[in-house]
Amino acid sequence: MWIGGKRGEIIDLGALHRQNTSSTIQFHLQSRLVTEMEKRSLGNSEVKITPILMGTWQAGKKMWAGIDDSESVRAIRAAVESGITTIDTAEVYGEGHSEQIVARSVADIRDRLEYASKVFANHLKYEQVIEACDRSLKNLKTDYLDLYQIHWPSGSFNNELVPIEETMKALNKLKSEGKIRAIGVSNFNRQQLEEASQFGRIDSLQPPYSLFWRKIENDAVPYCVEHNISILAYSSLAQGLLTGKFDSDHQFAAEDHRSANVLFQGENFKRAQNALEQLKPIAENHSCTLAQLALAWLIAQPQAQAIAGARTPQQAKDNAKAASVTLSVEELESIDRIGKQVTDPLDDNPVMWDW
Repeated sequence: MWIGGKRGEIIDLGALHRQNTSSTIQFHLQSRLVTEMEKRSLGNSEVKITPILMGTWQAGKKMWAGIDDSESVRAIRAAVESGITTIDTAEVYGEGHSEQIVARSVADIRDRLEYASKVFANHLKYEQVIEACDRSLKNLKTDYLDLYQIHWPSGSFNNELVPIEETMKALNKLKSEGKIRAIGVSNFNRQQLEEASQFGRIDSLQPPYSLFWRKIENDAVPYCVEHNISILAYSSLAQGLLTGKFDSDHQFAAEDHRSANVLFQGENFKRAQNALEQLKPIAENHSCTLAQLALAWLIAQPQAQAIAGARTPQQAKDNAKAASVTLSVEELESIDRIGKQVTDPLDDNPVMWDW
């Protein structure tokens, strides 16, 4: 894999110099050798993605606190500089703001990256899907998406029920026109995934999935393995809980959606803290952080890739390093057992937030 002027090089986005013109920001690109990240196939498609993806929900600002646009731009650049070439976003993240920040960050090297975006549950009628895709293309300043995903099943959040056949017809149309290269779904259970697959090829499922949240393992994972559907795990660090940086006294701002995350509440949070203590020796053996250990475990699971968000350039660089952490079979089994101390007592609710 190469994304620079010479084989073995990628663009050093940290060395970009911005130059303001009347309405655009142009980047002067320099390049230097950095660590490459081996890519994987996205389902049966021709798209190749990195095992760690840059998540940009936070770049949309809505439902997050303390997000700065310029810092988001620097974080996205740092992710790409570190070898993460696949960027996940959505129209609903700040009503297009996240997509615009992605474009502001890396539009000039778009052909060396993979863009994944999503259509929200209120835009699942045929014409709405077409229009939503066009808006995302405009926001991202591109003429195609490598992956376009149904963000939530029809009817979610009290939105109108739309037959999956109608939505898939629009997605197949976009694919035939070259506006999207692959079709994916997000937050679908196995039954919903099977139904969608009747009307077109689904190459990815994006569920909440981490060492501390494993609902899909007994539901959609077997189907994904059987049908070669890539799993793009979001909340791969359990919204930061797996970093080990939140103590028992931490309070989220009211506008921060993590204040409603069930893993940060009561006995769930206590069990998580206990599990993190047990994970520390394994992380120390690999000279890596708890977050890197959790991501390394996740991308070693069947069909799994990890979407990891980052507020800062350093967080993005740290996330990328997880791809180089190699765990033994014994270590994977130990981590698995420790994680189940948190997940086994959880109820059957598939939604991570108490909304």
